[in-house]
Amino acid sequence: MEENQTELFDLSGIRWDAQGLVPAIAQDVETKEVLMLAYMNEESLRRTLKERKACYYSRSRQALWLKGETSGHFQEVVDIKFDCDQDALLLTIRQTGMACHENHFSCFHYDLEKDGFKKVGEPEVKPDVPLGRTLELLTEVIHSRNLERPEGAYTTYLFEKGIDKILKKVGEECAEVIIAAKNASPDEIRYEVSDLFYHVLVMLEERGVSVEEISKELYTRRK
Repeated sequence: MEENQTELFDLSGIRWDAQGLVPAIAQDVETKEVLMLAYMNEESLRRTLKERKACYYSRSRQALWLKGETSGHFQEVVDIKFDCDQDALLLTIRQTGMACHENHFSCFHYDLEKDGFKKVGEPEVKPDVPLGRTLELLTEVIHSRNLERPEGAYTTYLFEKGIDKILKKVGEECAEVIIAAKNASPDEIRYEVSDLFYHVLVMLEERGVSVEEISKELYTRRK
């Protein structure tokens, strides 16, 4: 983005506080975990828009603060949203390393209990991506393969062969899951179920059924 293009963003509607600041919440794009709360002024927000790396305003140092400048734990900005009152920001970011200065992935690693705050989780550990989010991310990749058809990609091969080939693979993977379960091998089960999930997602893409529709249907069966 050219330097003067940041001026195209109209920030006049933001309700800055008396110090010219607005709270900014950072959320990881993969895990959807809330990582931290910081503040921005207009200068730091425009720098964030220009560089697509989160830049905040440090109230203690009274200066701009590019997240990761000293630690290397940068935050690549994927999306920015305002709340309905336009007095808070939500940054969807791709976190490099840990977000917290205590070397935890999220700053929110304390539970409030009757006798005070208790630290939870382990430092230097990025939490696993939840299954639902993993399926969403995999669905996005499969959809892009369907649109772009990159040469040499297995997913491209399946789409080009058509629904009969895709259904054949779904059937084969169903049988493999059954065999793995009968063998009582956790590693084998994990591998074969993952294969089945993948081929089912390819089938859904080919038939034009979204994972959101599947999610809604499964939600009705949660009793």
